[in-house]
Amino acid sequence: MASIGLKVIRGVFGAAEHIAPRLGGRAAFELFCRTPDPKKLSAGERRAVEAARGFMAEARHHRLKVGSGCVSVHEFRPEGHSATATVLVIHGWRSRTEYMRALIEGYRKAGFRVMSLDLPGHGGSTGRRLNMAMAVEATAAAAQWFGPFAAVVGHSFGGAVAACAASGMIKGTAPLPTERLIMIASPNALTDVLNGFRRHTNVGDKSARALDNQIKRISGHPMAEFVASRYIAQMQIPTLVIHAPNDAEVPASDAKTLAAAGDHVRLLWAENLGHRRILSDQTVVAEAVGFVEQPRQPAIVH
Repeated sequence: MASIGLKVIRGVFGAAEHIAPRLGGRAAFELFCRTPDPKKLSAGERRAVEAARGFMAEARHHRLKVGSGCVSVHEFRPEGHSATATVLVIHGWRSRTEYMRALIEGYRKAGFRVMSLDLPGHGGSTGRRLNMAMAVEATAAAAQWFGPFAAVVGHSFGGAVAACAASGMIKGTAPLPTERLIMIASPNALTDVLNGFRRHTNVGDKSARALDNQIKRISGHPMAEFVASRYIAQMQIPTLVIHAPNDAEVPASDAKTLAAAGDHVRLLWAENLGHRRILSDQTVVAEAVGFVEQPRQPAIVH
């Protein structure tokens, strides 16, 4: 049963569609960009953050000015020797660096320096808003300070961010310098995400057009052009797609579409690992690390 709050939202957007669709579209855009309250963690999220406290204490923590806020970038260096290259890790929606722990530790053990970005409105970063343009801007700031990268690894929305950033699609940002992409449980077309939001909140067609105008204004492109498989096909960057067939949040068909972008894309099925357990599976970690360890031009990180 829908909550009272959701019923009110659906009613407001239903009325706005007939009375003031432009205003409804702007309001829908703001709601679409609204991030969860970082102080209201579920019991499981709280346990995960607490369990990673010692792990996070090992990092060097950086604060980068991005727009009107700041993003946190956590630096994890390999133990006992200099890193040979840097990997950028990007979490998904309602996530944070702590949840990427297994991947980060895997790359550290393999000798990589890992920079893990908390997207705006998440983890240690400021704000309560996030959209693709903001995410790419934050990623560009991390690249300016800590790039280039041997690989960019993204989970869920973070995988879509990685592909979009590497393509240089967002106006005003250069392509993210990376040799490889790894997309874990990542969506292909962001219109699918938006359409799910519209159905949930009762945003009508006229309001949706106004919402899309907001997206085009800040990013330079309408939502329909944010299709990861298209940029991957154009960029020809070696890409590893990892997905669970039973993922209940991002359908497995998205992974198949991403994999069809070209011979430079490899698809790895992670059976029975769902959308989140996939991040802590050691076979998945080993495959993600091994993909980056393939021969490349060495670049010592000082």
